[in-house]
Amino acid sequence: MASVTILDVPRAIHRGEDEIPFVSLGDGTHLQLLQVDEELGLWVVRTKFDAGVTIPRHKHTGPVFAFTISGSWKYLEYPEVNVAGSYLYEPAGSIHTLTVPEDVHDTDVWFAIYGANLNLDADGQVEMVIDAGAILEFYFAMCEAEGKPRPNVVGADRGPIR
Repeated sequence: MASVTILDVPRAIHRGEDEIPFVSLGDGTHLQLLQVDEELGLWVVRTKFDAGVTIPRHKHTGPVFAFTISGSWKYLEYPEVNVAGSYLYEPAGSIHTLTVPEDVHDTDVWFAIYGANLNLDADGQVEMVIDAGAILEFYFAMCEAEGKPRPNVVGADRGPIR
């Protein structure tokens, strides 16, 4: 049996909140890309929403896991309201429209998304596809446009995280 040295043990990867900036998407959402793994199709984001924001109706090709840090939001298609401390699981293929109440000013949500986000038009046809590679490219471009240095997003500098 081969011995394992301390050099063989994977190290935990840490990023402080101030190391990964939020970028404004121009629609009342502010995105922080925490991790990408293009091989797994995983992208982990933290999103802050302005009061009254509604993002386009969409579905995902893989599961999504969400945890609400503060504020509140819901899907127009469902009765449940996500508040601070709420956990939400979305199976692949569920269709929903995220909305934040007009009087809620501090909504902050963490999402782990597998696969692609498919934005849908009024007829249910795909208008836009966003996946791990696309969000990474977009995030870096937005950082540059806002004059922010290129952040060290977990997974962006190498292959899959294992």
